[in-house]
Amino acid sequence: MSTPVPSWLTASWERLWVINNNQGPPENTVNVRNIQTPTLFGDCRIPKDRPRYPEARSLADLSNAELATLYAQEGFSGYTTTEGYIITWHHEIDYQPPDGSIDIGRFEILGGRNVLEHGVQSSYLEHWWRLEDAGGYFLGIKVMRNLGNNQQRVHEILSVSGDHFIYARNRAFDLPMANNLADLIKKEKYSRKQILAVLDLEVSHGFVLGGRQPWEVQFSTLPFKEGRPLDFAQGIQVDPCTGQLGERKLAPDLIWSVPINTLGIEDLLVLFPPA
Repeated sequence: MSTPVPSWLTASWERLWVINNNQGPPENTVNVRNIQTPTLFGDCRIPKDRPRYPEARSLADLSNAELATLYAQEGFSGYTTTEGYIITWHHEIDYQPPDGSIDIGRFEILGGRNVLEHGVQSSYLEHWWRLEDAGGYFLGIKVMRNLGNNQQRVHEILSVSGDHFIYARNRAFDLPMANNLADLIKKEKYSRKQILAVLDLEVSHGFVLGGRQPWEVQFSTLPFKEGRPLDFAQGIQVDPCTGQLGERKLAPDLIWSVPINTLGIEDLLVLFPPA
């Protein structure tokens, strides 16, 4: 993570279409947003036909059938490494279970704000559009959970590029390998209580100040978060003298780090005003 990715990659991105297995017409059935800072990244993928469930306030408010509509979502976050135009996204938080593959693609830079991503381990072609050039304004926060015995686990990652953010919060446990979440839940015959725990992982995309309210969530793996301010941002405080970032009520087992921050104290105080 010590080597920043090239500047042409750092931005907020929208996937316009994908062709899988090098066959068929381009598809655009998923709202896909990607945030790339010089080190950390986030990716949020919500099917366009997924219901919004405006009356729900938690996963427990959804029926078993409604919970099943969340299985196909994708969201992941971690750090990025590059070798020329070969990009590898290292998932440290992932909504879907591990399947043994590596998230790696080859970028082809087109004109304007367009790039193509060619699959390296699998056959796909994706057309990406740069939503916004970050203008050099990046913020990345990583929170680790101390498990004891010198063991740590990634708990939260916030990636900010310009006016866009992706926030990821891990579930409480790691999933076993499987083709996808739906297959895993079916194979393991999870109870409703277990399914709620499996789905309790948040990956949210939104706008820092460009929404109807600061830190407004646009898309989220937790539907009841959409349209609301990001909870994680509400808990961040800034030391007005040093600009150091921290959580207002940091749990004793959580360890904060800020791998990337190009914002000045004045900007940070606007984004995270004193309580």
